[in-house]
Formats: sequence, structure tokens, C-alpha cells
Amino acid sequence: MKLTEKELEVVEILAKNARLPLETIAKMASLSIEETEQIVHKLEEEKVIVQYAAIVDWRKIDGHEGVTAMIDVKVTPKRGVGFDEVAERIYKFPEVKSVYLMSGAYDLSVVIEGRSMSEVAHFVSEKLSTLDSVISTTTHFILKKYKHDGTVFEQGDQDKRIVMSP
Repeated sequence: MKLTEKELEVVEILAKNARLPLETIAKMASLSIEETEQIVHKLEEEKVIVQYAAIVDWRKIDGHEGVTAMIDVKVTPKRGVGFDEVAERIYKFPEVKSVYLMSGAYDLSVVIEGRSMSEVAHFVSEKLSTLDSVISTTTHFILKKYKHDGTVFEQGDQDKRIVMSP
């Protein structure tokens, strides 16, 4: 889909902060509120804007820390459907948050979330690796998120003293 310059500008504004009021987006894009509303509606209808979501730092909520793992999956593609069919089977599991077709040593990258490492291990051994097309998996556990979708987590207390030298 080809977007106009103004439509692209609205997409970029929403990608940075989807909570901005329509009036603010209109001002930023030099559009009327009605024009902005029409553009946003069109983008939603055409599935250019798929969903509005919050980025949550779950480590700050007691009892909800959880475990995130990135799993490299090597698969045998099926004739006529390639990787799409196995990717669809994988993304239908509720634990799966993302599935990407990759270049390189592995075919798919799967991101899953669980309550514990053993829950993730159970998913890999009982659900993922038992699929017909799956040849091998390599699991990487995320130990700490520094930045996610452009949002920096915990910038830390930086020393704000002025450096003095003789």
C-alpha cells in the first residue's frame, strides 16, 4: 500500500506515541482534526496499524517477572507452502509472542514467555520440538532487557556531578 506523505507522517507519530490525543497529532502533522481522524481510521481499516500496545517492565511488578526466551528453530519447509504452515502452527501456541522468518543458520526465531525456565523448557521439549517439520532448536533466555521496541528500560542513576580537574 502506498501512503501519502501526510499518512506516513501520522504513522510515524503514532509509532512513537500512540497515546497522543488526535488534536496533538493533527497539529504535529499540520492537518485538521477531521483529516487526521480519517487517516487514522483508514490506517486501521487497511491493517497498517495493527494494534496499539503498552510496553510493560514486568520486573517491576511483584510475582509477574516471568521468563522470556528466544528460540532459534531449524525446520523443513513444506512443498507449496514453504515456512508459512509451520510458522502458523507455532504462533498459535499461547506462549508464543513472536515468530520471525530469518536468514542465516536457523529458519525461524520464536519468542516465548513463561512463568519459569522449566515452563519454557517444557514448551520446547513437549510442544515445539515434537512438530513434524522441526529439525532442531536452540533456546536463549533473556536475562535483562535494556531496550525494547525503542524504549529504554532503567537508565540508572548517572553521576551528575561536575568534573573538576586541577
